Amino acid sequence: MCKSKAATLASDPTPRSRTPSSSAIATGSSSEPRLPRATAAVSFPSSASKVSSSSSDCSLASLHKSLPEAPVFYTFPELYSATGNFHPDRLPGAKAGWRCCLRGKDVVVFQHRFRGPDQTNLPARLAALAKSHHSSLVRLLGASLAGDHVYLVHEYTPGASLLDCLRNPRNPKFTPLSTWISRMQIASDIAHGLEYIHLHSSVHNRLKSSSVVVTEPGFQARICHFGAADLAGETSAAAAEEDGDADSIRSLVGGRNIGSRRMRIEGSRGYMAPELLSGGKISRRSDVFAYGVILLELISGEEPLKYGYGSGGGSDHVRVSQRVSLIDTARKVIGGRKERDRQGDVRRWVDPRLRDSYPVEAAEALLRLALQCVEEAAARPDMTWVAGRVSKLYLDSEAWAEAVKPATEMSVSIAPR
Repeated sequence: MCKSKAATLASDPTPRSRTPSSSAIATGSSSEPRLPRATAAVSFPSSASKVSSSSSDCSLASLHKSLPEAPVFYTFPELYSATGNFHPDRLPGAKAGWRCCLRGKDVVVFQHRFRGPDQTNLPARLAALAKSHHSSLVRLLGASLAGDHVYLVHEYTPGASLLDCLRNPRNPKFTPLSTWISRMQIASDIAHGLEYIHLHSSVHNRLKSSSVVVTEPGFQARICHFGAADLAGETSAAAAEEDGDADSIRSLVGGRNIGSRRMRIEGSRGYMAPELLSGGKISRRSDVFAYGVILLELISGEEPLKYGYGSGGGSDHVRVSQRVSLIDTARKVIGGRKERDRQGDVRRWVDPRLRDSYPVEAAEALLRLALQCVEEAAARPDMTWVAGRVSKLYLDSEAWAEAVKPATEMSVSIAPR
């Protein structure tokens, strides 16, 4: 007997599942309509999966935010308007810096005199630098050219300068960096940031305690002015002078000899290497010298150079002006005494605001490393080696801090038993 089309469709068996459930077996001969298979496969997300999805979205968003953005060339009128006609009070403590909102972002604008032989390769250099990203560097967002100046736009990083953290004139006896670990953390951050600059760029040429921002929480250090030496043409100007292309250099800036020592050096007294003061060229080794000075500041809390009055040594007891170098005092601490006496000298030289709570061996090792960094140029180590040594001392200091940390699970009872 032939079946109709409707009867054929009604009598076709449903496909069996590879893992039949007990409910399907029990209702297999029932005449009631069967629910579609897709309904049985529907499951509602649990709270754990919601949390996982949310955390995944947050991690992806933070990862995307941390990626370097494409560099931006800003127009000069745009910067002029955003900085309030370059108002001098926009960024306290900076001679040529302004904090402003630019294209919806909180940024800082710094002005630098352009000293390179040519501006044509500036976009290519900016694109290469904008791709660089390191947690110890303040990110470079873009630039603008106007006359003899280049304006660099960096993201704004909230925090205080290392200079203010170590020597606040309003409260000289207080420092937020009151633990040895906090100072080792800053030393490590700066070392790895400077190492990154030397490996992926050229030189920094502006390293000092006032150009390092200390952020919270955790007292992380970030180096400012990343890319300024490259984009301001200081490295190319030195190279052009070395190649004998002085005419092209002078023609760019209206006949001024930017190859002269006064025009080429961007530094601060106390941080400039001796070869720069005698007419030498900027190099990675001059950055290493500046880093060594910062290490001495972190250990002692003192400024690189002090000026005061002392006895002239004559019978008339005339007081004369004297300059005291932090490098010279550090060398006196390390040189020429027995180990026990030397450790006592180190303790007296280390910042008293640390309250004598630090590993003396690590402090002495860091002091020796700092003095290696301020040797003559040929004897200075490279930043890769220095960063490795600082990381080792940081781990040793962490182990010391863990060993001397008081137990948190111990209870003391003074009641009678």
